[in-house]
This record gives sequence, structure tokens and C-alpha cells, in this order.
Amino acid sequence: MSQNTANYDENKVPDLILSDPFVSEKGKLIQTVSEWEKFRRPEIFRLFQDEVYGQIPKDFDKISFEVISETANPYPEIADLEEVNITVERNGKSHTMRINFFLPKTGKGPFPVILLINYLPKYPDGKLADEAFWPVPELIKKGFATASFHAETVAPDLADSFQNGMISTLYPEQIGQANGLKALGAWGWGAMRAMDYFQQHPKVDSKKSILVGHSRTGKAALWASANDPRWAFTYANESGCGGAALSKRKYGETVGAINRRFPHWFADNFQKYNEKEEQLPLDQHLLPGLIAPRAVYYSSAKGDQWADPKGEYLGIQLGSRVASEIYGKKAVFEPEFEALEGPVHLESVGYHIREGKHDLTWKDWELFLEFWDFNWKR
Repeated sequence: MSQNTANYDENKVPDLILSDPFVSEKGKLIQTVSEWEKFRRPEIFRLFQDEVYGQIPKDFDKISFEVISETANPYPEIADLEEVNITVERNGKSHTMRINFFLPKTGKGPFPVILLINYLPKYPDGKLADEAFWPVPELIKKGFATASFHAETVAPDLADSFQNGMISTLYPEQIGQANGLKALGAWGWGAMRAMDYFQQHPKVDSKKSILVGHSRTGKAALWASANDPRWAFTYANESGCGGAALSKRKYGETVGAINRRFPHWFADNFQKYNEKEEQLPLDQHLLPGLIAPRAVYYSSAKGDQWADPKGEYLGIQLGSRVASEIYGKKAVFEPEFEALEGPVHLESVGYHIREGKHDLTWKDWELFLEFWDFNWKR
């Protein structure tokens, strides 16, 4: 199915039959934090790992950090720039990724940190990022340290060469496994290595950490946070199919469409569900529960029907049940999608939809930071 033949008619959305987050595979009713964390969460995590995203290996032998000076600081009056090469060694081989890290010049710190997983084309004029997509000056002025790494410094975003980064170098045994490490997981692994750097940095408050991804890297951010509990906030902007949106709605981009266009993103097992979403043993409404009780925020654009805004909203509306019913957060999404009149900012979960097309804009950042303020100032 191509984008031109995608379904955009709500009347053609199938009746949804979704897994109950509070009933285990053996039929056990899950009611407490202990039962969730001991029984149900591991089951759901395994299903996502085996059937959707693939593994993210946790082991390596050594990690080291080198601050270099290669690019002129575009914001010298308000921020210090650290260009950091992160080198990871395993089984006698090494891979180096790069993060660009800005720290406020004023304020004593330690500073909360925002990491953006970037996939935009690199800029020929030497700029580090588009200033709307990654609004460094605005974030610095609000008291955040902020960093970004380009996905391709970890794994190329190409079906025929995605393994040529850290996968073939550090984890070659993952290649060919039906639930082996793929590109989304590799980019999530990169976010984890950035967190390793933040944790040892004296000017960073890593307990106030935010992981941000847009579109494909929004999917990666969600899976990274499910694997790594060190992220306090996870923000997925317009992450669509395989991210925020419910696959079984078969609206906009479908499992078959995404797997055919990007076969290197997800586990090989995910391809079993091309045009067979109803056979999935889970759906994306279970993903926020893997991150709970840490904060999760989704956003959509009205002009981005390919990403299924309603499916994204349902993903967080239904997914917030773990935060509210297991962890006792004030996280109940009451309005129906069609009745939304503005952002929904609750305890540990939130959502907004804006006018416009598929993009990460300052408006998105602005609304997310209001959610941040709402939660940290409670």
C-alpha cells in the first residue's frame, strides 16, 4: 500500500481489539506496582522487543569521552559548546559517535538536560541544526543544557547499509536475528551513551533529563526510554506508525507500508504483520506503560494524517492507564479526540495537536515545555 492509497476514512477503521495492560498472558489480574513490575511489564517489554523493535544490547567493555574543538560555537554569548566523541569498545573493536552539547553560561547548575536525536540532513554551511527543529538559544535561555547527535553517527538510515555503524562493529551477532538490533534500536543505544556522558558531567542534573525525537527518531526515543529508566521525560513528536499511533487502526501509514519503505527500522519479526495488524499480540497503547511512572508526552499535527493523529492520541489516552491505575498519577485523559480544545497536560502524561504539517516546530517545543513546567512545579 502506498501513501496515495492509505485509508483516511474513520468509517473504514476496524473495530479495535486491544490487549488489556492489566491481564497477564496467564490470565492473572494485575493490580499493584509489584505485580506490574514483576509480571506484566516484562511480558509487554518482551513482546515489543521480539515482535516490533528488536533488541538493544546493554553490554560493552569500555566507554570513553573526548571533548574536541572542530566547529565554531554559534552562540558564544549565552552557551559553552562541547563537541564530544563518545567511544565504545567491545570485544576488541570500537565505535565512535558524536554529540554536540550546549551548556548555559549563566546560572550555577547543575542544569536539566534535553537530548534531541536528530536525523535531518547535515548542513553544508557548518550549522549544527535548524533553529526551529533544535532551538538551542531558546532552550539555553530557559535554563536547560541541550545536546543532539545525528542518527547516522550511530547507524546509517539506509536499508542496505544500516549495519555499517555500531551494529556490525560492536554487536555483529545481532545481524540476522529475527528480533535483532535494527536502526531504531541503534539510535536508542546512541541516546543511552549520551546519557552515560551526562551522568558523569558535573554541570548536568541527569535526574531532570529529557529525551526528544521527531518522526522516526520519536519512535527511537520511546523504545530507548522503555529500555533505559534514566530518562525522566520522553517527548515523541509526530512519531506515527510504530511510535505513538495504534497499528490496528490501519489509518494513514500502516505496518506494511512502513516495513516496505524502511525495512531496516524494526525487527524482522514485525514484517509478519504486514496487512495483518489484527494478528499483532500487542499494540502501541502498551508502550507508555513501559515508561511509567516517568513522564511521556506525545504531539501531532492536523496536516499530518499519515501519522494518524487520532491514533497517536488514543495511544497516550489508553496508555496512560498504567500511570493512573498502577502508580496513582493524576493522568486520566477524559476528552475524546474530536472534543480536544487545547493541550492536555496531566501528571506524567500529556498531548497536544497543532495546525500545520509534519515538522518539529517552536510551537511544539513551547507546548512541551509548558508540560515540563506543569510537572516539575507541582
